[in-house]
Amino acid sequence: MTTGQTGRTGPAATAGNGPDASGHRSWMGVDHPRYKWVALTNTTVGMLLATINSSIVLISLPGIFTGIRLDPLRPANVSYLLWMLMGYMLVTAVLVVALGRLGDMKGRVRIYNAGFLIFTLTSVVLSLDPFHGASGALWLIGWRIVQAVGGSMLMANSAAILTDAFPARQRGMALGVNMVAGIAGSFLGLVLGGVLVTWNWRSVFWVNVPIGLVGTLWAYKSLHETGVRRPGRMDWWGNVTFAAGLTALLAAITYGIQPYGGHTMGWTNPWVIAGLAGGVALLAAFCVVEMKVPEPMFPLRLFRNAAFAGGNAATLLGAVARGGLQFMLIIWLQGIWLPLHGYDYADTPLWAGIYMLPLTTGFLLAGPISGALSDKFGARLFAASGFVVMAASFAGLLVLSSDFDYWTFAALIFLNGLGGGLFAAPNTSIIMSSVPADARGAASGMRATFQNAGMVLSMGVFFSLMVAGLSGSLPHTLSSGLTAQGVPADAARTVAGLPPVGVLFAAFLGYNPIQHLLGPAILHHLSPGAAAHLTGREFFPHLISQPFHHGLVVVFSLAIAMSLAAAAASLIRGRTGVPAATASPGAPPGTTPAPPPAEPSAAPPDGVRGRVVDGAGRPVAHAVLTLVDGHGHQRALARSDEDGGYALTGPGPGPGTYTLVVSAQGHAPQAVRFTTGPGPVLPDITLAGGNGTGPAANGAVRGTVRHERTGRPLPGVHVTLLDDRGDVVARARTGPDGVYTVRDLAPGAYTVVAAGHPPVTTDVTLGDGAAHRADLDLGHTS
Repeated sequence: MTTGQTGRTGPAATAGNGPDASGHRSWMGVDHPRYKWVALTNTTVGMLLATINSSIVLISLPGIFTGIRLDPLRPANVSYLLWMLMGYMLVTAVLVVALGRLGDMKGRVRIYNAGFLIFTLTSVVLSLDPFHGASGALWLIGWRIVQAVGGSMLMANSAAILTDAFPARQRGMALGVNMVAGIAGSFLGLVLGGVLVTWNWRSVFWVNVPIGLVGTLWAYKSLHETGVRRPGRMDWWGNVTFAAGLTALLAAITYGIQPYGGHTMGWTNPWVIAGLAGGVALLAAFCVVEMKVPEPMFPLRLFRNAAFAGGNAATLLGAVARGGLQFMLIIWLQGIWLPLHGYDYADTPLWAGIYMLPLTTGFLLAGPISGALSDKFGARLFAASGFVVMAASFAGLLVLSSDFDYWTFAALIFLNGLGGGLFAAPNTSIIMSSVPADARGAASGMRATFQNAGMVLSMGVFFSLMVAGLSGSLPHTLSSGLTAQGVPADAARTVAGLPPVGVLFAAFLGYNPIQHLLGPAILHHLSPGAAAHLTGREFFPHLISQPFHHGLVVVFSLAIAMSLAAAAASLIRGRTGVPAATASPGAPPGTTPAPPPAEPSAAPPDGVRGRVVDGAGRPVAHAVLTLVDGHGHQRALARSDEDGGYALTGPGPGPGTYTLVVSAQGHAPQAVRFTTGPGPVLPDITLAGGNGTGPAANGAVRGTVRHERTGRPLPGVHVTLLDDRGDVVARARTGPDGVYTVRDLAPGAYTVVAAGHPPVTTDVTLGDGAAHRADLDLGHTS
């Protein structure tokens, strides 16, 4: 007998010690009441590790480059700097979809566990970098790319594992904790990096090792395959065109911020142009490939669901805005504010991380609360509200002076963190709940792709905007500031004519570049007081503060626009996929005898349209239509409109047999068996009046399924419970005595569906603390 969470297949593991479906022994079975919390805790640790490492290097770069004895401001070393920053995020953006698809095929837990192991081992290798100079940089870049493979495995499958483990009524809370851990990890990395790099640059990688070892052993010991596994083949052409196209596009954007041919940026560089054009062409080819292959890695059909498409659009826009905020705050604090307030440049990474704590605190406070509340009140309002709050915080930061009052600044970044926390869990819940169970690994990877690609794009977009803003005012400011301190006019003009990106990277890394730009020869000819002033803590920050603020206005204005656009995308509603069906000849309206059920991997085709009406033929608005396959897995969800009509589009072609359950307030539920066929059908569904089942107990539903004529118990019948929103919250299978039991149910109204020819339904309402009986009589078993 199987009970519990949406998405499980086959017999459940026992609650005690024993082998699971994959053959290893474990201390807690999947039906143990605490298993879902074990899954949540472990995947949260995995997400924290993976995302902390996308930012921990960001703030540690000055110490890392000093440790490997490499000058990051030399033009020849800028490429090392960029790849140290972007290599990890670029690889995760490229691989998460393929690894999510691999998780659907081979097992999400298996791929997740392998990711934990790879991530931990590469952390050890990174900390042992034996080289200096360019060789040391290449060692770190290469092994960071390998580490990103492990991080991609964790990111691609953690949300899918949780969606499988938790019932629908708790899914938003679980995804909220997990996704807030992921997003907050990118900010916690800033704090950890700032603290650790002042001690030893290698500790930036050491910190992963003990946590990774414990997490790896724990994952292998405790996690089980509970989801729908969909055997298939890898889409190699899709993987190659996607990886090559996205890599070319994002790499071109990254190199576009470097100067080229006398220009402040490299957008006229033929290689950058070729990368942009080639990347777009390859991604267009990828879309064509995905529409042709039978088993695509990136199921474009999922975007037919407007909620899925809108949720991913909001993810991308939010990631770009949030990534731009990280870069701008680091430049602002390390390059301007902290030196102006007496902090040595060597200490600015540490204090920048500390002063950004309100941002992380806002995430950690709002995320889990938002996830839990969105389960109760709906996800879209919370997701959209989070983006509106973020837009308001960007507007507040935009009007701050460069030398701001810290507590005003802290309040604004705390508000930004709250907005991000409000958005993260509901947005993920919208995306993950809008796809069939067997596509959750791919959907999780697609969501992570948009998030990671947005972080990479943010660097190219915001650095380009900032450089463009600095180009107008920085040369004059730099020239006049240097000549005022006695620097010869020719030397001042030469320094002022250098590309602004060098000054921007200096501020980003917490360097004072004046000594580097002027050189010892010019400084030697200045008075000791002037030389000390030029190379001191205050001259460079004062010099760039006003030009920086001009650029900041452009950057944060775009962030406001992106946040508001993401809020609008979060409000998009869509009908989820449901199969076409063909009624059997001679069957009465509302029921269709059908052949044996399809395999779980069968995907329903498109084209079911009809109306939901009551016994008098009047339309029933807002009826919930839930599609369940032959094994009790929820495959789609929709509602009827004001005239009772519904139009359901499916996730893809494929024959099979499905049950369509229709319920509405004040009416008895109706279950209709559909057999997929070559064309669309137009079934009208009639709902009778309510059956008045009355109150029942909280916590469990138990019953016996019998043959309606002989009264004998029927073993092996799939029983499915739907909540009042139409979501499948639990499944069970009758034992040899025809009895099923479903536990761990919250108070509320449920529809119980037993698969048969035709299927039968009954209503239960839980609320008084005892187990409720719901017996059903079937004519024929499925």
